[in-house]
Amino acid sequence: MQRLYYALDLKDDAEAIAEYERWHQPGHVWPEIIASIRASGIEDMEIFRTGNRLFMVVQVPDHVDTSRNKEVDAADPKTQAWEALMDRFQQRLPWAEAGQKWVPMTRIFSLKEALTAL
Repeated sequence: MQRLYYALDLKDDAEAIAEYERWHQPGHVWPEIIASIRASGIEDMEIFRTGNRLFMVVQVPDHVDTSRNKEVDAADPKTQAWEALMDRFQQRLPWAEAGQKWVPMTRIFSLKEALTAL
C-alpha cells in the first residue's frame, strides 16, 4: 500500500474557506465524485487544513498507477464540473506547474527509518 501526499492553497478568505469545508462534509461531496475516486483505485483519501493550506493524503494499492487518473478525470463532465466549483476556492501554490492544482509532496523524514538506522 502506498500513501501519496499533496498540497494546495485555498484563497485566503474565511467565508470561502468555510464554504469549501462545507462542500467536503459527509453527504455534500457529489456521489459521482466519490464513485470516481473509488474507481481510480483510491482506497482512502483525507484532506487536512491549516490556515489556507490544504494537505491531502491518498492511499492506493501498490499496483495502482495514479498517473492515468488525470486523463480519466479530464474526460468526465461531472468531475470537470466539480473541479470548476472547487476552483472558485482554490489558488495554486507558487511553485505549481502550469495547470497543476494539487502539488505532490516529498517525504523528508520517517521515524521508522530513523529508528532502523540507529
